[in-house]
Amino acid sequence: MIQAVIFDFNGVLVDDESVHFELFREVLAEEGVTITDRDYHERYLGYDDRGCFAAALADVGRSADDARLNELIARKARRYVDVADQGLRYFPRAGETLDELSARWPVAINSGALRQEIEYALRRIDRLGRISAIVAAEDAHKCKPDPAGYLQALDALREHLAARSPSTPAAGPFLDASNCLVIEDSLAGIVSAKGAGMWAVGITHTYNAPQLRQSGADAIIHGLDQLTPAWIEAHFSGRPR
Repeated sequence: MIQAVIFDFNGVLVDDESVHFELFREVLAEEGVTITDRDYHERYLGYDDRGCFAAALADVGRSADDARLNELIARKARRYVDVADQGLRYFPRAGETLDELSARWPVAINSGALRQEIEYALRRIDRLGRISAIVAAEDAHKCKPDPAGYLQALDALREHLAARSPSTPAAGPFLDASNCLVIEDSLAGIVSAKGAGMWAVGITHTYNAPQLRQSGADAIIHGLDQLTPAWIEAHFSGRPR
């Protein structure tokens, strides 16, 4: 039985994967490194900012210490705010989906985006209060496809549930990975969710259904309009792992 839902963010709720690609390309070009759209989708999409910059530099035989990576991340973050202030695009029914699912289950975000970017975007549609926990790029021990971020989201949801039921402080840990449903658009994200022992729904915003299935997705949707509590219960309640 599903007891919590965890969303990836970029490419699932916010339609800004192309923005991130352009900003990665812009910052890397300033470093003399060129990446193509194909490079991004086949090699780097799914990484957080640190992982993307580190991998792109390593692929051309260059290394960067933490201080250098932090500077590149900060430069991209400043540009993201400039672009976001001009208007973010959200996928249809992003806000309504968060409303409906958070009324039924606790909802978390696990994303390679920076926390300020996630919170900024959620405030723009007045949905930050719908989210029980956020694991952002600066929180994650390792980036996708490693399962660490989803396991951290599980721990954060357990803490949320325990705080919500202070008379039974052990309530939180009874949430198991197998009771969590993840919504992902990236292949690395699907691998990450499955590695954490969670159910994974692939949404075809970025990759097609066969690619998402091959990465391990348990179900496929083509838009957020399909992702309702009734659909989740029909597909996952009582389903054996």
